[in-house]
Amino acid sequence: MAETSALRGWRGQLTFVLLALAIITLRLLPLNTVPPGPVVPPDLLLLITLVFVTRRPDYLPVTTIAVIFLLGDLLFQNPPGLEVALVIVLTEAMRRRAARLREAPFWIEWMTVTFGIVLLVFARRAVFALLSVPQPGLSAHLSQMVMTILCYPIAVGIMYFGFGLRRPAAGEVNAMGQRL
Repeated sequence: MAETSALRGWRGQLTFVLLALAIITLRLLPLNTVPPGPVVPPDLLLLITLVFVTRRPDYLPVTTIAVIFLLGDLLFQNPPGLEVALVIVLTEAMRRRAARLREAPFWIEWMTVTFGIVLLVFARRAVFALLSVPQPGLSAHLSQMVMTILCYPIAVGIMYFGFGLRRPAAGEVNAMGQRL
């Protein structure tokens, strides 16, 4: 039983890493050379990270999140470490709430994630403003924030039906024998 749980954990982590690398690669490809219009696409990397952390926090250690987001910061020429720090704070807060969200209805999970995304966006803008770093207009950040929030249920559905990512069942244990 423990071997299948450990194998499931490794498979879940590998799934996240492959999806994250695919999203990073797609963002780097010059698929559209026209600047985005009034609607900015959602932050897919943040979306899948939040889905994994709220649904299966045992699949995604903090080091994996840090490495993926640091790679993203370096490749997208963002200030190295800022997004990493903000996302780690958010994901660890979500990880602490994952057990309570397991029995909650989906809309409570969605509102919790929404609150976290809003805090992340405004914390990023506050740090940029404090350091006098040029940043896109508020409307671009708000548009991306709204799109990310609205796409969360779609991401949960895709991860559930496409990759089998579900909430742990009552009484389920991890490889170490600890209850999830």
